[in-house]
Amino acid sequence: RLDDIAFEDLGDQSVKNIVRPIRVFRVRLEPDATTAPEGAKEAAAATTISKKPSIAVLPLVNMSGDPEQEFFADGLTEDIITELSRFRDLLVISRNSTFVYKGKAVKVQEVAREFGVEYVLEGSVRKAGDRIRVTVQLIDAETDRHIWADRYDRELEDIFAIQDEMTRAIVATLPGRVEAATHDRAKRKPTDNMAAYECVLTAKVLHHRSVREDNAEAQRLLDRAIALDPNYAHAHAWKGCVLGQAWIYGWCVDRDAAFQQVAAELEIALALDDNDSDVHRILAALNLTSEDHDKAAYHQERALALNPNYDLVVVQQGELLTWLGRPEEGIDWIKKAMRLNPYHPERFWSHLGRACYCAEKYAEAAEAFSRITRPDHTHHAFLAATFAQMGNAVAAAAHAAEVLKREPEFSVALYLATQHYKLEVDRQRHEAGLLKAGLPA
Repeated sequence: RLDDIAFEDLGDQSVKNIVRPIRVFRVRLEPDATTAPEGAKEAAAATTISKKPSIAVLPLVNMSGDPEQEFFADGLTEDIITELSRFRDLLVISRNSTFVYKGKAVKVQEVAREFGVEYVLEGSVRKAGDRIRVTVQLIDAETDRHIWADRYDRELEDIFAIQDEMTRAIVATLPGRVEAATHDRAKRKPTDNMAAYECVLTAKVLHHRSVREDNAEAQRLLDRAIALDPNYAHAHAWKGCVLGQAWIYGWCVDRDAAFQQVAAELEIALALDDNDSDVHRILAALNLTSEDHDKAAYHQERALALNPNYDLVVVQQGELLTWLGRPEEGIDWIKKAMRLNPYHPERFWSHLGRACYCAEKYAEAAEAFSRITRPDHTHHAFLAATFAQMGNAVAAAAHAAEVLKREPEFSVALYLATQHYKLEVDRQRHEAGLLKAGLPA
């Protein structure tokens, strides 16, 4: 069976007694490290050491027949590799290694075997008239299953602007799809067999659900990750994040002690890795809860500089701007995060709803909050205030009743004490809506 045999394309070769060069292929009866492209053996060795998900980005194929598009295809491939490398929990094979496959027809599973990676990104560039189309697909090399695919069509005006835009779009979506696929693999394992990275990955998924029981399980998984690798900065950062969620929602016995524990975990994470965008993102959130807006802004800027295409960093930029009294800018950043990650956590809608409320776009705020499938008392409180500001007393009263049903001791004063507005006018606007909805002062 020829489809069971691997061939390596050696290109056109001159052969004795034959005038014209002929195409030559090498038959590879079994994988042999000696026939791997230069750089592949080193890359494969690196990935076997790492427990992170690993990916090889193959050179995009120029399908247009236009030699000028060759530069665009290569440039876009290089940019994707560079930007993906910003994600600390994703191992990306270097350009020098993957470009040995340029112009060659290869099987995805062969590439994955050569580099020791779990995922392969491949695609093509096609120019037609004054338009350019880029198609990409992410493949799980183990199963040869397509995890994600997308197509980008643009007017061919500023080629470099298009290259930047497409890089941002692809890079923003890809890590989330890799993370989801890796989580699907990990959840089939018993927890005791999980590697440190897999524990952190599962803890992230649980954290995004914003449920008390899931928060407790996330803490347990992060403790295991840290026990397996005490110097894993990302695990310490996410433990701080998960403990911070418990602190915000009151899922802890001693709130002061919990807050100190959050700070301690983030201090460890920062000492271990000052270049992890998640460390700075979570430190920004911690300083925001202390209402140290300047320090929060410093760490947020560091997080953005380290990874400008990370949806959690981008959405937090919008959240921070809202707290600082710049909700119109906040809306733009939050919507950008939603475009970056169409599979975003539901809490993005909460951030958008708050920003719209602060910008006095009440109808848009109500629409955003209504997207949340499992609203808690804070969401109902915002909806009550929003409908009150819109003059819909019936809807406002209904949501106020839901607040008191979930939190019988709720008071506007105590609730506002948990909000981080820098400007008094924003706090007063929120207070006015809550009181107008009939919630107790």
